[in-house]
Amino acid sequence: MRCVIELHRAATLAIAVVACFCSVEASGQAAFPTKPVRYVVPFGPGGSPDLVARLIADRLTRLWGQQVIVENRAGVAGVLGTAFVAKSPPDGHTLVQCNIASSGIAISLFAKMPYDQLRDIAPVTRIGLTPNIITVHPSVPFKTMNEFIGYARRNPGKLSYSSGQVGTSPQLSMELIKLTAKIDVVNIPYKIGAQGITDNIAGQVPVGISNFPASVAPVQSGRLRPLAVTSATRVSQLPNVPAVQEMGFPGFDVNSWQGVCAPAATSTALLDRLNTDINSVLRIPEIQQRMEELVMIGPQTTRDEFDQFIRGEIARWGKVIRDANIPQQ
Repeated sequence: MRCVIELHRAATLAIAVVACFCSVEASGQAAFPTKPVRYVVPFGPGGSPDLVARLIADRLTRLWGQQVIVENRAGVAGVLGTAFVAKSPPDGHTLVQCNIASSGIAISLFAKMPYDQLRDIAPVTRIGLTPNIITVHPSVPFKTMNEFIGYARRNPGKLSYSSGQVGTSPQLSMELIKLTAKIDVVNIPYKIGAQGITDNIAGQVPVGISNFPASVAPVQSGRLRPLAVTSATRVSQLPNVPAVQEMGFPGFDVNSWQGVCAPAATSTALLDRLNTDINSVLRIPEIQQRMEELVMIGPQTTRDEFDQFIRGEIARWGKVIRDANIPQQ
């Protein structure tokens, strides 16, 4: 009888211990975040990535009851800000708005990287996709994408195009077009993409390629002539501008993209929580409407879907960089 009582007491104690651990774990998850969250945007203020980040941060602040602070850490095509987060504590309180440049291209472009995207960064969710747009100064002698390609073939090395920094989506979009169409057009990179657009408007550079939102206004005002967008389909803001694949490039589909990532050692449970909460914010009708205005098109993803997407982007742009003989920086 005494043995039975002792066994009963032991079982009761074991159950109590398990319940205690479960309670602590549950309360730890429910308590997140326990302090303000740093949401790092690895680009400067005022651009499309920054505007998107502030929309998300505002809604997460309301959801979590803790301030989500957007912190701009620009430099080296997004690498500096991403490196900061890669080295941050993996507790969910420091996130980065990862993107095509810092998470899809940089690993193949830069000889010395301060982080490994696949080892040091955990994908949380993709925010959306933004096409690039190819524009020309109104004075150039070609008005369509096919005419541009024909002119470039007849005049190899004589045309130039403006883009953002080397290793950003606009520049590599044009390099992919050059490889596909077998043309030679010289890249004029700019530290600030807006300056490249300004020089395209002024006619100092005949051809330009930029993220779509940045060139909508000069296209609508007639200061730039649009040739094509790089997405698979046309964009509602400029419905008369064809997609590149309509111009004899079947399957061509290139978009800049933004997402949310965290330090790699962040727990699975917390990463799942972040994915659920951020995706719930992105599904709010007002947020969806504003994202469409900013030409940041979904859909959002699971963590695994985003991870596979990033791996595909790394492979894709690594091949373009090699085939185009773009030297490592």
